[in-house]
Amino acid sequence: MDLTDRVALTTGASGGLGAVIARILADHGAHVAVTHLGHRDEAAEICRQIAAKGRSAFLVHLDQTDPASCTAAVEATVNALGRLDILINNAAWNDPVPLPDLDSLTPEIWDRAMNTNLRGPFLMTRAAVPHLKRQDQGRVVNISGVPGLVPTGSIALAVSKAGLIHLTRCLAVALGPSITVNAVAPGLMEGTRMFARVPPARVAVVKEQAALKRTTCVEDVARQVITFCHSDSVTGQTQVIDSGGVFH
Repeated sequence: MDLTDRVALTTGASGGLGAVIARILADHGAHVAVTHLGHRDEAAEICRQIAAKGRSAFLVHLDQTDPASCTAAVEATVNALGRLDILINNAAWNDPVPLPDLDSLTPEIWDRAMNTNLRGPFLMTRAAVPHLKRQDQGRVVNISGVPGLVPTGSIALAVSKAGLIHLTRCLAVALGPSITVNAVAPGLMEGTRMFARVPPARVAVVKEQAALKRTTCVEDVARQVITFCHSDSVTGQTQVIDSGGVFH
């Protein structure tokens, strides 16, 4: 699929991976809707950067735990940019409760992680599907993560990201042949808000365990997202990008 003049909606694009994806989509000719929840100024700056590339950008508020907000964000994007071809489900939330600390993993933390990381992408996809089908060449790319494949980090994050991988498979079957649905599972990415909360000792362990002895390059993850957007014959797949830490 040629991305020139396609319209993409990227959730959680006010910084980190989402911002990089939004900019690279624009580099490939797409117009981009950038969602934000609590970082409006940062999201507005990403929109300015996209506009500087000669592409249209649209800033839209989104709380993906709220079905009405999901529908409103999709409809506002279509009204502003004329269509919708690509949905990137990037927005996520995590409280880094250590894996063994079940007492600290409260029901409230569990519910927020599930509602944001699993239910949210489902709600966004459900809202976007009528518009994606209208183009007969729609794309959905979900951002999962290595914790969705191996038991690491917070249990709530790991289980929600594992669920997102299986949601990707189910949606690929449900939405074919007009829409492809794929996922990327990044490892620890420098330059993200989550990375800023990781202790240096943990970063050192991740690097040592990786075959390439480094963390994950955010731009590499974003480029794989673009590859899934281009691809016509790949669906239901999850690509791990973590410098050789997990072989899937």
